[in-house]
Amino acid sequence: MKKILVIRFSSIGDIVLTTPIVRCLKKQLKDIELHVLTKKKFSNLYKKNPYIDKVFEFDSSIKDNIRDLKKEKYDYVVDLQKNKRSKRVTLSLRCPHSSFPKLNFKKFLLTTFKINLMPDVHIVDRYFRAVEKLGVKNDLQGLDFFISKENEYDVSELPAAFQNGYHAFVIGGTYKTKILPAVKVIEVIKRLNQPVVLLGGPDDVERANEIMAAVNDNVVSFAGKINLEKSASLVKQARSVLTNDTGLMHIAAAFHKNIVSVWGNTVPALGMYPYLPQEPEKCHIIERKDVRCRPCSKLGFKECPRRHFKCMMEIEGLEILESMSVLSSNPKKNPLD
Repeated sequence: MKKILVIRFSSIGDIVLTTPIVRCLKKQLKDIELHVLTKKKFSNLYKKNPYIDKVFEFDSSIKDNIRDLKKEKYDYVVDLQKNKRSKRVTLSLRCPHSSFPKLNFKKFLLTTFKINLMPDVHIVDRYFRAVEKLGVKNDLQGLDFFISKENEYDVSELPAAFQNGYHAFVIGGTYKTKILPAVKVIEVIKRLNQPVVLLGGPDDVERANEIMAAVNDNVVSFAGKINLEKSASLVKQARSVLTNDTGLMHIAAAFHKNIVSVWGNTVPALGMYPYLPQEPEKCHIIERKDVRCRPCSKLGFKECPRRHFKCMMEIEGLEILESMSVLSSNPKKNPLD
């Protein structure tokens, strides 16, 4: 093996979940050149990765990429996307290749009929099936996320009360049905009575403002104000992280943080809960298993299809606080218990 291409198009969390594969390929197969094909929107996640030698990126069409990729004469392709577009690339390159069990039918059974035939295997471990033929094995070191020096957030710029420690609350998410409602976040903050940093994107500013208006001065919002790397830096330096099922959840796992992971319409059984293979005690998952309509999707919706949103509204703020307290003492426990 001299040159290997890894394919993963999106998104933030999914790309972070591929980092153990990238690291193990580079470290276990000596003297290989490792390339990646991804969407331009997410290419910086791979460009900052020191284990990757070259990144190919695209906006909408991959036609030009295929032409350029053919020139590279790859020895092997690892497809971690496994859709029609990635298969088109793989077939065009005409070299040995492999992928992973995506389990779409089993996901369909779970989200549509609530029949759970999903294996108790994290998506990262399923990704490693794609590199078995190469003799690459999981080093169990977890996920990677790399922050450039200019994006390291200086906590001395925070209010004085935050400089002795704070909690990071990730209030955003791609889909509303995966987001803990503002009223629940407010409940937790009021009971916690400790410094909290709110993190999210431009779409989360309104929610952040609602939270800020209801709580005291122990909260600072960065929603929509800083980039992903600076948000990751604040996560890295936090005491603990309260997060929805979103990209920053996986970034928190990459930094081996104490994580309280709150789940709405999606479920950990889909295999994408925080990946901490040697430190499961650092994660506590909160979900309403008794809500019968869960999971209603493997992704999410703009609004609850049943209009009651019980999967999030029935989560108690006290349960979140107790989880944060339990994690601070780091008992040995499985995140799915």
